[in-house]
Amino acid sequence: MNFRPLGRTGLNVSVLSLGGSSLGGAFRATDDAESIRTVHTALDLGLNFIDVSPYYGKTRAESVLGRALQGVRRDRYLLATKVGQYDDGVFDFSAERVTRSLDESCARLGVEYIDLLHCHDIEFADLGQIVNETLPALVRVRQQGRIGHIGITGLPLKIFPAVIERTAPGVVEAILSFCRYTLNDSALSGILPLCHGRGIGVINASPTGMGLLTSRGAPSWHPASPAIIQGCRRAVEFCEAKGVDIVKLAVQYCVAHPQIATTLIGTANPENIRKNVAWAEEAPDFELIGEVLALLRPIQGHNYTRGRPENRDPIVA
Repeated sequence: MNFRPLGRTGLNVSVLSLGGSSLGGAFRATDDAESIRTVHTALDLGLNFIDVSPYYGKTRAESVLGRALQGVRRDRYLLATKVGQYDDGVFDFSAERVTRSLDESCARLGVEYIDLLHCHDIEFADLGQIVNETLPALVRVRQQGRIGHIGITGLPLKIFPAVIERTAPGVVEAILSFCRYTLNDSALSGILPLCHGRGIGVINASPTGMGLLTSRGAPSWHPASPAIIQGCRRAVEFCEAKGVDIVKLAVQYCVAHPQIATTLIGTANPENIRKNVAWAEEAPDFELIGEVLALLRPIQGHNYTRGRPENRDPIVA
């Protein structure tokens, strides 16, 4: 497994890492014992970064992960969790609540220290509150030695510069973006120079676009337009005709970018971890990836957004 620095945090993260949403049953009914085996498999195969949230499964993901990490040496993994989102539509970014949330997460995870603490899905927040209240609260717990580093997450890309450019250097040390660096939408590239210039580490999540680039296809709740869903489906069928799993190409495309520190994969299946690690360590077929990118060109950059009206990206359709 290859490793890259996460900005200027001093953390070296595996280029493929484990996203914890599946441990909370976000995409299917899961078995906790299988989820625990998945975490152990990921660690044994060299993944050293795990990202979770109290929102995933209404704290279930953190609790399952805490059970999986019992007895595992703390120096074997880097742990990220989040504050601010607690249930569907339930957000609280107040200083008091995010500080208490950290305590609650540590108790569920069975740790005293979080390597990276994110403000979760800040597109649903008043960004003024994030800048003036939430992030200063996290700076205080960082100064107390409770956490190592601070990040922000979300779907719309405009939220990242909107916060980064209003904070002092070193406050925001990482961003977590999902579905915006994939075979069908590489718009995250546009803010990489800003992040690189500020020494901010970039975490990319959901290389399949929350299921768009899979044989199973997008789930019914997916916010993508019919054009995006149909365009991705054509790419999936093209790969199937060539005997290739498009997920393999999606993973390889993401981990190949040198300015993306790590790409999160969410799964509660040990075999899926094994496949993804093998794909990440295999030399990519850039010719085939180029053919898929050409097929996806009509929808390249087409997007979907969410959050408060002022935080949403303009829609490209």
